[in-house]
Amino acid sequence: MRREGVYLWGMDLEKLLRAGREELNKRSKNRLLVLVLFLLGVIGELRDQVEQLEGKIAEREAEEKIRRVNKESNQPSSKKAEWAKEGPKQRRGRRRKGKKREGSGNEKKALIEPEEVSENPLTQCPGCGKDLREQAVLERTSRIVEDIVAPPEKTVISEEIQERKWCSECKKLVSSGTEKALPSSDIGLNTVVLAAYLWVVAAVSLPTVQQFLSSFKRLKLSTAGIVQMMIRVAGILQPVYAEILQDVKAGAILWADETGWRVKGKLWWLWIFANQRSAYYWPDKSRGSPVVERIVGIFFYGLLISDAWHAYAKIVCARQTCMAHLFRRIRNFIKEFPQYRSIMKFFLKLKRIIRDGEKLQKARSTIGEEAFQRRLRLLKKRLCELLAWQNPNPVLQELIEKVRRQEPYILTFVEYPDAPSHNNFAEYIIKKGILKRKVSGGSMSEQGARAYACLQSIAQTCHLRNISFPHFLKTTLIHYIRTRHPMSLAQYEAQFHPQEWKVAA
Repeated sequence: MRREGVYLWGMDLEKLLRAGREELNKRSKNRLLVLVLFLLGVIGELRDQVEQLEGKIAEREAEEKIRRVNKESNQPSSKKAEWAKEGPKQRRGRRRKGKKREGSGNEKKALIEPEEVSENPLTQCPGCGKDLREQAVLERTSRIVEDIVAPPEKTVISEEIQERKWCSECKKLVSSGTEKALPSSDIGLNTVVLAAYLWVVAAVSLPTVQQFLSSFKRLKLSTAGIVQMMIRVAGILQPVYAEILQDVKAGAILWADETGWRVKGKLWWLWIFANQRSAYYWPDKSRGSPVVERIVGIFFYGLLISDAWHAYAKIVCARQTCMAHLFRRIRNFIKEFPQYRSIMKFFLKLKRIIRDGEKLQKARSTIGEEAFQRRLRLLKKRLCELLAWQNPNPVLQELIEKVRRQEPYILTFVEYPDAPSHNNFAEYIIKKGILKRKVSGGSMSEQGARAYACLQSIAQTCHLRNISFPHFLKTTLIHYIRTRHPMSLAQYEAQFHPQEWKVAA
């Protein structure tokens, strides 16, 4: 442009453009016309460059949105299925004043047999203070009050006298023991059970556990002493921990998930593997497939339900990908790119396929196996046709590729009775670990992380089987004091818990 300006005018074009009207009036009309045509060409070239740059900026923004949506879509989902969040909100009707909804309020205590009866004589008028001791009693009423034991003023310290005798049968010196505390421990079992409950079930941090024991129970312990106590209990309960893992691996359906954890501030991972009866927690430095192979094994003879994390792909088994994750991602894309209506159409059609799969799963026993297999093939054909979308925009193409990678594992749940199409149960199980991480920030040692995973596995398994964790923990520790072996969950259920277990979901 500079050379062209010099050729036309004998001067630099930029200086010419900054020149005033007097300078331009010195030029002929032909030269002015040539200048205008030249400038129009330059403007056209600049406009093309601007359009190209705007196109590149739009592509970069779209790529950044896609990365952000993919990152946000990995957040834990709720217990409700993803498609259940759609649709207009139902209008809640007004409740009549004074009328409670079903299930509200505390349990009625009118039929409870009281353990003690207290007389509350009326000696003076609460209004004016007049003496009413000489007045006759017109009516007696009663009410039931339920309360907890008042915090103790001091701890109970007991001296345990033990006897030692010679056993001629065993040919060795034996001694008696106490069931109030673990061997060689000066802290009682009640304290151990309470500390374990607060640490894993209530997700309370160690300083808070220490403060509670000190202020409410008048028992002074250090945080190091508490964690060493938990590590010892977890070591005793390793057979129960292994029993839970065996039950998880023997289940027909296996849910799996993982979340971040911290050990001395370094990134670890807290894995969970669960079925309807048991939950197994495991902390590890790695998030890779060797952890899955070491815990579950290479072969699993059931259905594995997980998200799309590649570590689970190493297991040889039937797999179901979490549709809640995919639906959440698509919903985020719809929110970020409202101008692409084709994404909403794709979402609605995919959601309809999953709903039809759920209906087919429930109707299997009534329609017969032949009709079930025929409808399942048609359902898979619909999914294949949906992924062959004609002329998708770049964003929709990105979504289709993500769904296509999971295509073999989208409709697996239809072939398994009572199997869901989402991984919400695993995320429900792992929320205990997430809550603990938010409160405590993780663990200060590898031993502490292992102990937490062991005790949390036992506590969550007790919850799934409708077993009292404190009662089981104390019972199994007493059994260990007597026999040097903890009581297994199977033994406990056979002896103390004949009722059916129930699933908490």
